[in-house]
Amino acid sequence: MSEDVAEQISVTELKKAMDEGKEFVLVDVREPHELKICCLKYNLHIPLGDLRFRLDELEPFKEKDIVVYCRSGRRSNMATMFLAELGFATVRNLKGGVLAWSDEIDSSFTKY
Repeated sequence: MSEDVAEQISVTELKKAMDEGKEFVLVDVREPHELKICCLKYNLHIPLGDLRFRLDELEPFKEKDIVVYCRSGRRSNMATMFLAELGFATVRNLKGGVLAWSDEIDSSFTKY
């Protein structure tokens, strides 16, 4: 795997995990105005630019499964790599973000 690509989870895999009631922490790293357009039911909202200042909010989940998402997967990929470097046990990027969710899971999600 390339150094600039974090561990990934597909929207299909995430939907399956949700449907099966698996435990994980879903972190949205988009900007506040993006939440008004569409969003998954997240546990934490920490915009990418704030992440390094708000690590204390993620610390209780350091040994849990974490899935990070954004609009397209680019920002969440950066966040995922950052958290992995800090020693978070299992952190994955939602490949394709909410755009992929709209394409493959729920077409009612507004694309922007």
